Amino acid sequence: MSRHVAIVTDSTAYLPPQTMERHGITAVPLTVVLGDQALEEGTEISARSLALALQKRRPVTTSRPSPEVFAATYRRVAEAGATAIVSLHLSAEFSGTYDAAVLAAKDAPVPVRVVDTGMVAMALGFCALSAAEVAEAGGSLDEAVAAAEKRADATSAFFYVDTLDYLRRGGRIGAAQALLGSALAVKPLLQLDGGRIDMLEKVRTASKAIARLEEIVVERAGSSPVDIAVHHLAAPDRAAALAERLRARVPGLVDLHMSEVGAVIGAHTGPGLLGAIVSPR
Repeated sequence: MSRHVAIVTDSTAYLPPQTMERHGITAVPLTVVLGDQALEEGTEISARSLALALQKRRPVTTSRPSPEVFAATYRRVAEAGATAIVSLHLSAEFSGTYDAAVLAAKDAPVPVRVVDTGMVAMALGFCALSAAEVAEAGGSLDEAVAAAEKRADATSAFFYVDTLDYLRRGGRIGAAQALLGSALAVKPLLQLDGGRIDMLEKVRTASKAIARLEEIVVERAGSSPVDIAVHHLAAPDRAAALAERLRARVPGLVDLHMSEVGAVIGAHTGPGLLGAIVSPR
């Protein structure tokens, strides 16, 4: 879809394909390395395959897209009619994706503004949607960037994991690293803060942790218009039950998205992940 300002993101935004098509958003895939196979997220490896590999303790790592992949994407988007591009990506604390995009942007055929949203999953997806809505209304490059940054500043991401072991192995635990010794014996609630993963609370059982996650989301959502996303990995029943309760309890709810995370995020959180994104309109 041709437009004055085009929106590019990456595969960790986990936007539904029909939503990306409707808004003309392009996603550049990250790579999951499973054993000796390098597979593109979203096309060559499913979340279910990833969960099975993790449960079997097969070695799983992830890698950023190359600058060349970004360069080819920017050229293709420009050839489709874009005169400027907003390129929105997951936190640079988690991945070199932002750095690769910055390198490619230097030689792009149209102006490209690369933004480290400090977010991931639908927290990133909501930023891309806000930028796309501004672009669709004829907004400028600066206006689309400002919309994405404003959405990122207002958005919160919380998640429960069955164990911190996967985050520890991948080096993604951030400031919570010092808490690993005790946290591995409890059920951790985590949050995104400043683009990093931090410990929010430690709860004794899974059921209490999920109940507390629900309370935190309801409190953060308040009564103003808000979008919410519920993510999971190999825990569809948990996610569906949480989504249903949030529909009943959040008075300002506009849209609620529920989806399984892709392989890149799943590789670092492990099966049993339950996450919630709160994004005020």
